[in-house]
Amino acid sequence: VVDLQNDFCSGGALAVEKGDNIIPTINRLLVSDEWLRIATRDWHPQNHISFEKQGGIWPEHCVQESYGAQFHSLLDSHFFDKIISKGTDESSEAYSGFQGTELATVLKENGIKKVYLCGLATDYCVLATALDAREEGLKVMLISDCVKSADIHEGDGHKAIQEMIKSGCDILDSTVLK
Repeated sequence: VVDLQNDFCSGGALAVEKGDNIIPTINRLLVSDEWLRIATRDWHPQNHISFEKQGGIWPEHCVQESYGAQFHSLLDSHFFDKIISKGTDESSEAYSGFQGTELATVLKENGIKKVYLCGLATDYCVLATALDAREEGLKVMLISDCVKSADIHEGDGHKAIQEMIKSGCDILDSTVLK
């Protein structure tokens, strides 16, 4: 589950329109204890390079220990087996759950060869995580009804999905999963 945090949901500093709408479907999937359930989260220091006040392009968001950095209250986050914090280095961007984290190691140690991705936003952190997962040699399944795009530029989400398909990701609907 990629970055399903308050700052990316309705009312958040960097809200994805209707991002909250995917939560019930994700919760339905999280109850399966047959999977290693991992969540990524932006976990930025106060002076992160991506923030406008530091010369970055984004408003301040997902600052460590803040309300905005918390998982959305409707998300059944108690099911997560592991939480991966990214963007913790103030001088480095980190869209992917793999960038500067132990995610690849955790997956390898647990014998994971296929990942099912969902979360926010399709055209940023979901895309980056999917591409890095492919680079790690993992099979990637994007759960299409469990993602939402920021679509800062119209069509960005569609382009991101096309890029994932080109890299070898499969796209599926949650209804085909248990």
